[in-house]
Amino acid sequence: MRLLFIRFSSIGDIVLTTPAIRCAKQQIPGVEIHFLTKRSMKEITEANPYIDHFHYLDNDLNETIQSLKHINFDHIIDLHNNLRTFKIKQALKAKATSYRKLSLLKLLLVKLHLNFLPDAHVCDRYMDTLKSFGVQYDGQGLDYFLPESFVNNPIELPPTHQGDFAALVIGASYFTKKMPSDKLVELCNKMEYPIVLIGGKEDQAVGDLIASSNPSKIFNTSGMLSMNGSAAVIKRAKLVLSNDTGFLHVACAFKKPTVIFWGATTPVLQFGAYYPLNSEVKSYNAIVPDLICQPCSKQGTHKCPKGHFNCMRLQDTQQIANKANEFYSH
Repeated sequence: MRLLFIRFSSIGDIVLTTPAIRCAKQQIPGVEIHFLTKRSMKEITEANPYIDHFHYLDNDLNETIQSLKHINFDHIIDLHNNLRTFKIKQALKAKATSYRKLSLLKLLLVKLHLNFLPDAHVCDRYMDTLKSFGVQYDGQGLDYFLPESFVNNPIELPPTHQGDFAALVIGASYFTKKMPSDKLVELCNKMEYPIVLIGGKEDQAVGDLIASSNPSKIFNTSGMLSMNGSAAVIKRAKLVLSNDTGFLHVACAFKKPTVIFWGATTPVLQFGAYYPLNSEVKSYNAIVPDLICQPCSKQGTHKCPKGHFNCMRLQDTQQIANKANEFYSH
């Protein structure tokens, strides 16, 4: 049997598909797993041993469809469920199962603050697409596989950060999901151990600003590393502090304790930390209490709809530091 899984982006969303892929590979006899994602996501998928064949979307959807038509898929597992995946399913004419995005229910939550969402993490809803195959969740959490080159040649960090350190993920896809730089400086000053900043090229200037507040304690890797490079740093970290962004889920895949800063989004949207069943790994959700406007978006926005940005501006950095210090000391 050939199964085609589809998930185009982004880092976190792809990591969240890994339990479904693993369970399908291990529980369906003789299955051949194919995975379609964006070319830009190749780096974070290609080392996954549960995927037999990879397919990548560049810019031409029709070209991708033509290349897939040469393969006789028995079933398509659509874990993205958008217009592009609809076109692919129509063109390939294979049986297909799509995950439920619950877009209307999420809209009711963020616009009217009426919560009718089922109590199920998105990973569990991904698993639901495999029910007809008799596949069940194995309870083992998320996967992230680093290529051997990163395992055999670890990322070089300064001597001050060769031992234990905390990783602080400063980036996110939208402004309202990012803890402001002055709050991050304030937080770092309350933590007494080495800190490695993780972010993309767009976060480099902010990372430099934060690191300049205490250069001997804070090392900025933003914009310096590939996605796998940043993941390798997270694997070495003793603790991970993060906005609601993809590397949060990478941290969970490596079974790292996490402290998560929630702004425009919250765990009620079902994208929170996901660990193995009965896991003893600690996680803390930093959420400003009693904000009636939160969550205000399904994925974040480029500015606060209310103008005050209290969901991040009122974060209690001392309380967050206390929790981080507790996790770090164990």
